[in-house]
Amino acid sequence: MLKKVLICLHGNDVAPRFDLTTEVFIASVGPENRIEDEKSVVLPRASAEELCHMILTGDIQTVICCGIEEEYYQYLTWKRIHVFDSVIGSCDRILDAFTQGTLQSGAILFDPI
Repeated sequence: MLKKVLICLHGNDVAPRFDLTTEVFIASVGPENRIEDEKSVVLPRASAEELCHMILTGDIQTVICCGIEEEYYQYLTWKRIHVFDSVIGSCDRILDAFTQGTLQSGAILFDPI
């Protein structure tokens, strides 16, 4: 069964705030934690309400973001969406940690310089 994960983006990094996100990366993770499908979506405007609606209607099971207001965090977890918050780093590193099962809220993952 595929699991869908959404990462809030700003460029190639996790967006600093959920409510100001204008681009997201969505990946479908299959058996053995392999990426089966991936896409980037540019949102028409920054809106936490519209992003929550997209998450729920898009059958997303996991959201990865940095700063998220408590009301949206509570709403998503109430809807049984797993939220990794306070995550900082590049999309590639975050996705690798997620598929390896090592990602945690508060993770700081950047590529070495």
